[in-house]
Amino acid sequence: MVYVALQVLLCQALRNSHNKQREIAEKLIQTSGDTPERRALFDQLKNELFAHAVAEDRYFYIPLMMTDSGLNITRHALAEHHEMDELLEQLTETEFSNSGWLAIAKKLSETVHHHLEEEEHTFFQQAGKILEDKQKESLAKQYQTEYKKYIKSDKDSLT
Repeated sequence: MVYVALQVLLCQALRNSHNKQREIAEKLIQTSGDTPERRALFDQLKNELFAHAVAEDRYFYIPLMMTDSGLNITRHALAEHHEMDELLEQLTETEFSNSGWLAIAKKLSETVHHHLEEEEHTFFQQAGKILEDKQKESLAKQYQTEYKKYIKSDKDSLT
């Protein structure tokens, strides 16, 4: 029972950010042109993705990477984080009014949704078998602290 509660604690911390990412990504692809709404949503999404990825990499994927059984899922997840970073960079370098901007934003939204589904339906279950109970509790707390630090700083990887 304690095992399940600790696994839920770590996964719930990650899922809360996932839900924000989904919501913002969906709103973003409904925008058009160079509007304050598009700019604000894009800034929110960049900040959310960055805060989540930094905290998740440090307190979920790196501990998993230290185990033989966690190495492959970690490599795959980090590659997807990199793909999202590249799409964010493309969006940052493209004029908001450019017709190609929305196409890139849709690709980013699809990538985010795919990554989140994969984490929630595959990675979390595998991690639950790899990480020890005390480690899950500690990592959940560290993740939340790190995530909050970057969300409050309103930073993203591109500034």
